[in-house]
Formats: sequence, structure tokens, C-alpha cells
Amino acid sequence: MPEHLERSASWHGLRPGDPVEIAGVAGRGLTWTFQAHVRNRHNGTESVEVLGGRPGQQHVRSFRPEQVFPVGGRKRGVPSLDDAPQLPLG
Repeated sequence: MPEHLERSASWHGLRPGDPVEIAGVAGRGLTWTFQAHVRNRHNGTESVEVLGGRPGQQHVRSFRPEQVFPVGGRKRGVPSLDDAPQLPLG
């Protein structure tokens, strides 16, 4: 990985393998799991790397943090994980 990219295995309470929902991706039966949070130190942009897709697929995709929601959160009107981190209780 290039040195200017900072990759973290946790983000806003998520750990690799935690299920998430992605806004703006159409498709029936799509499932996604969190893999990593990536920050570009050159320009400050961030992305969230997830694994999944249609049943039986395991594609790696990157999305903007504001597109990532807890499972079931979009239907309930819960804010994205970028806006409302699911941090563990101290």
C-alpha cells in the first residue's frame, strides 16, 4: 500500500467482518462487511473498504464514509456511521 494511504482495521466501532449497509448501491440481496477505513494523507479524503456483493460474491469495494450504515439503519432513519459512530461503551 502506498505510504500516503493510512489503513485502519477499525472505524467508528466497526471491526473487520462486521456487517454494514451501503447507501446508493442498487441491487437485491446485496450484503457487505466492513474491512478497513482508509485515509489519504495527501488530500485528506477517506473511504471505507467493504467486502461482499450478491450472494456468493466477495468483491472488495470502497465507499465514502457517509454511505456506510449499521445493518437495518437506513430503513429506521438512523444516521450513517460517519455521522453517528457506534463506539463501544467504556
